[in-house]
Amino acid sequence: MLTGIRHRTRDALVIGVALSLLAVGCGGKKSGQTTQVAPSGLQANEVETGLAQAGPPKRGGTLVYGVEAETNGGYCIPEAQLAISGIEVARSMYDTLTTTNNDGKVVPNLAKSVTHSSDYKTWTIVLRPGILFHDGSKLDATVVKNNLDALRGKYPKRKPLLALFVFQNVAGVSVTGPLTVQVTTTKPWVAFDSYLGGGRFGIMAQAQLDDQVSCDRKPIGTGPFQFVSWTPNQVLKVKRWPHYWRMAPDGKPYPYLDAVEFRPMPEEQVRVNALETGEIDVMHTFSSKTQVERLPKMHDAGKINVMISDKNAEVIYLMLNADRPPFNTFEGRLAAAIGASRSDLNSIANDGFPPLADGPFAPGTPGYVKNPGFPQFDVAKAKKLVADYKAAHNGQSPDWTLTLPSDPATLQVGQLIQERAKRVGVNVKLNAEEQAKLINDAIGGKYQAVTFRNHGGSEPDAQYVWWYSSSPVNFGRIKDPIIDKALDDGRSEPDPAKRNQIYQGLTREFAKKMWNVWSWYTIWAVAERSNVHGIVGPDLPDAGGKASTELFGGHPLLGMWKS
Repeated sequence: MLTGIRHRTRDALVIGVALSLLAVGCGGKKSGQTTQVAPSGLQANEVETGLAQAGPPKRGGTLVYGVEAETNGGYCIPEAQLAISGIEVARSMYDTLTTTNNDGKVVPNLAKSVTHSSDYKTWTIVLRPGILFHDGSKLDATVVKNNLDALRGKYPKRKPLLALFVFQNVAGVSVTGPLTVQVTTTKPWVAFDSYLGGGRFGIMAQAQLDDQVSCDRKPIGTGPFQFVSWTPNQVLKVKRWPHYWRMAPDGKPYPYLDAVEFRPMPEEQVRVNALETGEIDVMHTFSSKTQVERLPKMHDAGKINVMISDKNAEVIYLMLNADRPPFNTFEGRLAAAIGASRSDLNSIANDGFPPLADGPFAPGTPGYVKNPGFPQFDVAKAKKLVADYKAAHNGQSPDWTLTLPSDPATLQVGQLIQERAKRVGVNVKLNAEEQAKLINDAIGGKYQAVTFRNHGGSEPDAQYVWWYSSSPVNFGRIKDPIIDKALDDGRSEPDPAKRNQIYQGLTREFAKKMWNVWSWYTIWAVAERSNVHGIVGPDLPDAGGKASTELFGGHPLLGMWKS
């Protein structure tokens, strides 16, 4: 039996591709190593600067957070499509049943315990007593069952979009006591408890679950902050929830702050400038240019504190649509992969900062393979592949369109790809779009290639929905029986060594079939004014361990404070 602690799935799990899109950015090394980003000594070592000298936390004040995008679809959790900005907002208002500590283990959160049967097909969730939603209603087994049923499409008042596939392995959810819920699965699901955490699966109050008019615009959770108002594309406001269930060291409930304002600022430089001038108090970024050039100067001038993390890094890549020419052929995919030097692109676009990726999993995580067979840069071979493609397709060139976000840094990478493709006889058109349209195009398969950022974390089962042939979020339209079998086998295999071998086989299959063109890993940074502290937050409840220093899935706000 499990006592509520287990290796976790990545925090940024599955339901919406807003979660993963945005440009090409920076990278990370194996968790536990450090990457220096500037002469000032700032490193990707998961340490918040200025915190050790800040003194004890103080209460009060409003924090203004500049996030990278608006979440236009709102915050009705079963139907939401949350990118990192939406996750950051959601984490302020909602709590999850489980969470993940800094050792990469799943621990209880709203749940007091989460245990499983020996065959991993029955899971029992016992809730903490006395927790209140922001409308005063109680957290109990019935509302949790209804939330889980809503996610899997079994609650009549909610119509989940992508979550339906995520939880299709759940056979049933039942209330077995006032604070006890039992979940049964069709097949053994070793990582099920990790799907109860992450920033996308917060528990909503019954009133929000049943709200068929404004569920997306009137969030009601149990989180440290309570929803106040939302003016889309301008600001979303939350205020301190005075009855929060977690107690701070001063004997009062978290959080320390009185209020938070989330302001969407899609333009990277606008966000950085706003931080420097004091218009905002905190921002997040995965831009290597910002981390190498702007943040160190501001830090050395005493204007900001910074935390930079490469823990369990995501991978940046070109996602290829295997349903559309030329990427419905292996030759077309291979030509795209070897026709440009990834090292060259990385050097020009990112100062050579992030390490290259040859597969979807970060070093040090299950499924990682150092040399999986990913093909290397070869202009002569790329030209021959293009010539062969033309010969086999009545002279038609394997030209393609690259869909990408419209920010300057990503457009620069797109232009570099365009130039290098021209050298091997391929014309690449750039299609720059706003994030919302880009997401819809990815869901609908209305693209040939798109820049993507995804697959971070330490639990490879989290990738099941992205690559399984029948998944609605298999945006690359991959249909590979070897990958499907690896995903099925890995989901039900409890032995860590065997699971690692299974997912390593999956990594090699990706390299063999060239379903995606892997580029480099990401590093995330959170930068805050020099009087702001507490990015990671307090230790987890019931000796659950240190809070995670991952940043790619957002971070908690309950422990942040202003001096």
